[in-house]
Amino acid sequence: MPRRRIGFWYRFAAVICKPPLVVLIKRDWRGMEHIPAEGGFITVVNHNSHVDPFAYAHYQYNTGRVPRFLAKSGLFKKGFVGAAMRGTGQIPVYRESTDALSAFRAAIDAVERGECVAFYPEGTLTRDPDGWPMTGKTGAARVALQTKCPVIPVAQWGANELLPPYAKKPNLFPRKTHHVLAGPPVDLSRFYGREMTPEVLKEATEVIMAAITRRLEDIRGEKAPETPYDPRRERIEQRRRTQAQAKAKAQARAQAQAQAQSRQAEGQSK
Repeated sequence: MPRRRIGFWYRFAAVICKPPLVVLIKRDWRGMEHIPAEGGFITVVNHNSHVDPFAYAHYQYNTGRVPRFLAKSGLFKKGFVGAAMRGTGQIPVYRESTDALSAFRAAIDAVERGECVAFYPEGTLTRDPDGWPMTGKTGAARVALQTKCPVIPVAQWGANELLPPYAKKPNLFPRKTHHVLAGPPVDLSRFYGREMTPEVLKEATEVIMAAITRRLEDIRGEKAPETPYDPRRERIEQRRRTQAQAKAKAQARAQAQAQAQSRQAEGQSK
């Protein structure tokens, strides 16, 4: 199946975005040979900076296979940004959809037409304190199992040093290096033909996230934590800690009040 043409809007975006990216960051890009030359596929990429979608898009643009990112539907309604999003073929995600599969129908259709769809499986910037990939959401696995397309794991590092997660000001000096490493397709064949239950999607997602993490370990030259950071688990633990602290404070107040009443009763008895 033929590849998607780059088109006017993508070339226009490249003219605007590439010069500052070239000036701001050096490049250590590897693994481009794993990006399929033809046919539909998805890339799954870790997310650790508001800058990295542009830096990663630059990497993949240079492979000749332009990515279509999934983005909040509201972005497609905002003036020039909306026009650029529509013109470059980005895919709106309607989070109010009650059908999980229909929310990714455009991504499935794009892959089946021979295009590339880029996923950030974490769904947001990583909240891992050391920048490792978190647990992933199941959208990429859902599209992969529906289409049986190649899933290319990609790790990136360096844009987060230019603009750390949730930071408002970039750290321009010294000049940072954007490291990207794409790996061979993730083997999800053992999930083919199985019902896409939450358990199957979760397991397939864990396989995908493990492949991304291995690429990032290669880039960073160190091991990731055995258990990925889980925002949901952290919220539950934080709620438990808050409840435990509130309970301890209530018990302390009650004990102090009981002691005060005891002292008052002793004073009255005298």
